[in-house]
Amino acid sequence: MMGMSGMQRLALVLVLIGAINWGLIGFFGFNLVDSLFGTLSPISRLIYALVGLAGLYCLSLLFMPAVPVGESRREGDPMG
Repeated sequence: MMGMSGMQRLALVLVLIGAINWGLIGFFGFNLVDSLFGTLSPISRLIYALVGLAGLYCLSLLFMPAVPVGESRREGDPMG
């Protein structure tokens, strides 16, 4: 994860939380977010909204140009 900004790391963590939750739902019928915070409680809805926004943000990572290993992005680069 070298070269990732704080925002990119946060988005990736949120997307992974969503993926783990969906995996639990698919394999075991167990919704961890709902179990912890209540079905569609305000906190659960906030988590779902943040995961959704993080997923949309991660779409931009698909179109980011590759940076060779050992190089860093320029200071002020909006994608770095």
